[in-house]
Amino acid sequence: MTQQDRLNRVLELVAERGSLSIGDVSEALGVSPATVRRDLNQLADQQLVVRTHGGASVLSSGFELPLRYKVPKESGAKLAIAAAVERMVQPGMAIALNGGTTTSEVARALGRSQRLLSPGGEPTVTLITNALNIAYELTLRQQFRLIVTGGVVRQKSYELVSTLVQQTLGEFTVDLAVLGVDGISVGSGATTLTPEEALVGRWFAEAARRVVIAADSTKLNRATFARLFGIDRVDVLITDSRANPQRVAELVSAGVDVRLADAVH
Repeated sequence: MTQQDRLNRVLELVAERGSLSIGDVSEALGVSPATVRRDLNQLADQQLVVRTHGGASVLSSGFELPLRYKVPKESGAKLAIAAAVERMVQPGMAIALNGGTTTSEVARALGRSQRLLSPGGEPTVTLITNALNIAYELTLRQQFRLIVTGGVVRQKSYELVSTLVQQTLGEFTVDLAVLGVDGISVGSGATTLTPEEALVGRWFAEAARRVVIAADSTKLNRATFARLFGIDRVDVLITDSRANPQRVAELVSAGVDVRLADAVH
């Protein structure tokens, strides 16, 4: 494990548990207490954790890891979900993607798609995004007519937010809005961690004929702080095959077309 991998894992543990002791980290990662102290001091210097006596804690109750520090979770599920979304996209469509780890995988799957290539190299799909990392990855892909919304950069997620996003989206109608979320349930609908991201997701949905939620099974029956919209606005949920059958049945009864993708291990 490299130092960066170790720092990433420490951040994940702090975010999950709220606080950690040096002994907790040493046991979890199999490294010496001296190494843990150095790692915690480095993360505190970067203002990513609060150093406490004997350990570290999150910066606040609403702590969210910057995207670049997130250790990929459910990576096999995300790859399978991305492949399932790719199969939904046809030449001639206009689609929209918000930011996040799952939608980033969707962008990569679309970028690799041979179906979307044209013999003459002309764009076959119009793609609108507010995520700078997705725009960067797809810039040189000739099959896309790429549109990036305006907005203010949210550094933790590389996403553009603010009403400038709404102004851009107000000029277009897209066939599919493919959205990553932090939670989805019948009672709470689609939710995320911050009000800014929730607003952007809502604006994407308003511009779309159909809304597709791309979320692994750990997000089902979970409600996070900020609500995008109710479950009635979700047309399709693509999740992985480990989804709880009862939760799937509840979503289907609420009118959601739930599609299970076989996770890649």
